[in-house]
Amino acid sequence: MRQLRGQERVITANRQTSWAFADAFVAEDEALRWARDRARDMGLRSVSPGTGAALRLLAATADAKAVAEIGTGTGVSGIYLLNGMRPDGVLTTVDTEPERQQFAREAFRAAGFTNNRARFIPGRARDVLPRLADGGYDLVFCDGDRLECLDYLAESLRLLRPGGLVCFEGVFADGRTVDSAAQPHEVLRLRELLRTVREMQDELLPSLLPVGDGLLCAVRR
Repeated sequence: MRQLRGQERVITANRQTSWAFADAFVAEDEALRWARDRARDMGLRSVSPGTGAALRLLAATADAKAVAEIGTGTGVSGIYLLNGMRPDGVLTTVDTEPERQQFAREAFRAAGFTNNRARFIPGRARDVLPRLADGGYDLVFCDGDRLECLDYLAESLRLLRPGGLVCFEGVFADGRTVDSAAQPHEVLRLRELLRTVREMQDELLPSLLPVGDGLLCAVRR
């Protein structure tokens, strides 16, 4: 038993090292580093490089022309999404704080994207999303209020074309999602989101990617 536990520790350590290596695999440019610094200054948590690379890959795979983002932040995830989208694609990004969106505008410009590549909408996602077009989006990325994640899912199903993708960032909640201890309501809501997506087999084809703080993805059938 003692030897087995030692082996388990080695496996766990190797796995953590591998995850860290994978998350840092993609090098970031000056525009991304600038956006990350602004997020850090504002006390915001940006998507990890691994999560950003996954979003870029998914946007490219979907040949995305129209992407909706819930939670602009200072533009880190937006840059990754735009880098994966078609050259004529437009990112519609929603955030409650216009100041964050101003930083994102600067970051997008520094990354070489023209103003017509992004549409910034200030406001609460639950107020903004119902105004967006049915079936008009190739990908919806959700990085907003965790308590509203089920609302985002419902709206995403309406917004996405068949074959489109919905992605939720941060579903591991720093490990609390799988922790058996008592958890706050937002973590319970994430668990409900995971169960709901997994059970919607007739409508969604899901996958949970172990990048960053967990990226839940699903294709609308």
